[in-house]
Parts: sequence; C-alpha cells; structure tokens
Amino acid sequence: MNTVEIASKKIDNGERLNFAEALALYQHNDIIGLAALARRVKERKSGQYVYYNVNRHINLTNICVSGCPLCAFGCKAEDDKAYIMQKSEVAEIVSQTMKETPDLSEIHMVSALHPDKPFSYYLDIVAAVKRAAPKVHLKAFTPVEVVHFSNISKLGIRTVLEQLKAAGLDSLPGGGAEILDDSVRNIICPNKATTAEWIDVITTAHRLGLPTNATMLYGHVETIEQRIQHLITLRDIQDQTGGFQAFIAFPFHPANTGFTNLRRVSSWEDLKMISLARLVLDNFDHIKAFWMMLTLPIAQLALTFGADDLDGTVVEEKIIHAAGATTKKGITKKEIVSFIEETGYLAVERDTFYRPLKISSGVKSYE
Repeated sequence: MNTVEIASKKIDNGERLNFAEALALYQHNDIIGLAALARRVKERKSGQYVYYNVNRHINLTNICVSGCPLCAFGCKAEDDKAYIMQKSEVAEIVSQTMKETPDLSEIHMVSALHPDKPFSYYLDIVAAVKRAAPKVHLKAFTPVEVVHFSNISKLGIRTVLEQLKAAGLDSLPGGGAEILDDSVRNIICPNKATTAEWIDVITTAHRLGLPTNATMLYGHVETIEQRIQHLITLRDIQDQTGGFQAFIAFPFHPANTGFTNLRRVSSWEDLKMISLARLVLDNFDHIKAFWMMLTLPIAQLALTFGADDLDGTVVEEKIIHAAGATTKKGITKKEIVSFIEETGYLAVERDTFYRPLKISSGVKSYE
C-alpha cells in the first residue's frame, strides 16, 4: 500500500496519523476522498449533530502596540479610526444584548494590545460583564493578550490567569496562534507572543480549569509542512491537558494588511484544511467552520468535510471585517438552523461546553 492508502486504513481503524501520512493526504489532492474520510470521523465523534451557539462578540479596542504586518484591525491612538470602550459602555452593550437576546449563552471578547490601559482595566471589564450577565459564559482574551497583561502588570502568566478567573473569566478563545513556528511569526507578527509563550498560556489555563479553543491562521507565508506541524503541536498539547474545546482554522484575509500582495486562498484550500484538521486532530471532538471567515456557503459545505460547528450568531465583529471580510456581521438563529438542516444534519444549539440546549427537528422548512 502507498502512504495515502495506509493513512486511509488507519483513519478507518481509528489510529493516529503521523506527519508523513498527513502530508500525503494533503498532497494527494483527492478532495472528495478526503471529505469522505473526514465526514466518517466527524460522525463517529458527533453523529448527526452540528452545533451553533447564541453568542455576542465584543472588541474592546483597536489601539495596539504590536503593529503586526498581518493585522488590518490594530492602529495607533492618533489614528482617526482608533477607539477604546469604557467599562460602562461594555456593560451597556451586554445589558442591551441580554434584553434583545434572552437566550444568549456566550460573550466572546477579544481586542488589541493597548499601550496604556493597565491590567486592572481588563479585570474591571470582566467583572462588569459578569455583573450584567452573571449566567452567561464569558470567553475572553487570547493567549497573546494574556502575555501582554503579564508584561504590563509584571505578574506571571499563572497569576494573571488566576486573577482573570477570579474576576469572572470562564474560558479563553485561543486566538493568536497564527502558525506555531517562530520563523513564520517573526515575519507576520514579530512583536507579539512567541510560540513558547502561546503554549505556556494555553497549558497554564488548562491546568487552572480554564478551557480554550485552538486556532490556526493559514494562507500567508507559511508552508504546508508548517501547517501540519502546527496541528501536531496542538494534538500533543491536547494529549497532555485535554483542555481544548474545539479547533478553528482561519483563512488569512490580506486586504488592508502588510501583505496586500497576497491573494486570499481558495475555497478548495479552505475545505481541504478543515478535513485535514479533522483527520490529524484525533483527540479534538469539535472542528469549527467559522462562517464569518469562510462565507456561509463554504461553511455550510464544510459540514460534509468534517466540521461539526458553525460558531454562532456573533451579532457584531470588527477584526475580520477590517481585513476585507465581506460576510454579514451577525446571523439569526433561524438562518443558522436553516443552513444546518439543509445539509441533512440536526442543528443543535449548545452552550460553550457543547452541552445541547435545543435540538432541531431536522425537517427543513422553506417558508
């Protein structure tokens, strides 16, 4: 048997792929065959369920010290588009969202690395959110932000996370991983957390009982081999901690970044990466097709390529759209359920821990 045949047999037997086998599957370019393998693994994990949640994104500020070439969102304080939200403003947004969306289950909060705001600002924001929505799960701050908090407060990573948790933080989104290879990070984000620092925050969070997601940003200066090693690094961490909730692969949007010479990768590449992630990350239960980055049609198609989660309603998002995303900034429950049911799967409204809150009938309505 050749390497692809060996890999396929291992997948059918529930065995782990090695680096060479993952690379062979990617290079084989049989995307339909890859989808079939990934779909079988997805259905072993979550059956006919496809998940979504009712969530609300909040981006506290776009003022950032990093100036990363890959970013279209961050800016200097003197920039016309610069903004920073105050505690009262965040609390009002949460309170208003609660009134408009009584079934809200998650607040997702990330932002830039502000040069002047002290760590206490973020602790106060967390406490304010939890006062406004005490029963809503707060997922906030990427490992990159946590490293920044450590730097500005002169506190260790563990202490920073302990204080955030005490203030009300429930989990971390896991962004800022980009590609976990410093030769890549030195080009695309040279002034923010290193690979080792990102891993340190993640593993410390897991030890403290703070679950996280895991992410990858692909389609810029990295190689396919670096993408696969990134997945294997995440798999190794999950073996050690078991703290990852889901994996999300983000395609790079080059508009308004320092890499406008690059083209957005194709839908073919998006679907291939989702399938490959499902096959390599055998210890992850959930693979997310983030509709806002992929577009709704491709995210829907990704449900037959191994994904089992479309993220959520979002309501408002700024970071991805600053880089040229043309998707809507939010979606209704009815729309997301319709998109899932159209694929033949059951739409499952979930909480952050993938506990089902409501399961659809599976009968597609065209009203």
